[in-house]
Amino acid sequence: MPAISAFFGILIRMFYNEHTPPHFHAEYQGERASFDFGGNVIAGEFRSRTARRLVAEWALLHRAELEGDWERARTGMPLFYIEPLH
Repeated sequence: MPAISAFFGILIRMFYNEHTPPHFHAEYQGERASFDFGGNVIAGEFRSRTARRLVAEWALLHRAELEGDWERARTGMPLFYIEPLH
């Protein structure tokens, strides 16, 4: 599962041949959650509200890029790295 971004200790990944709805996976301090492109948790849990907020903010800023990577992943193409939060 390729990493497509990393910031503030949060690692963002996207699987190839993944099920719908479109989403990405985030890891933070041993916890994992899946988020939709609107920044909502759809599976798993981050106990840190700050980490959830940062992932949601990042997803909203990069929604178009996430959608592009989703389409690339679905067709087996390499994914683009997405700029992290600063």
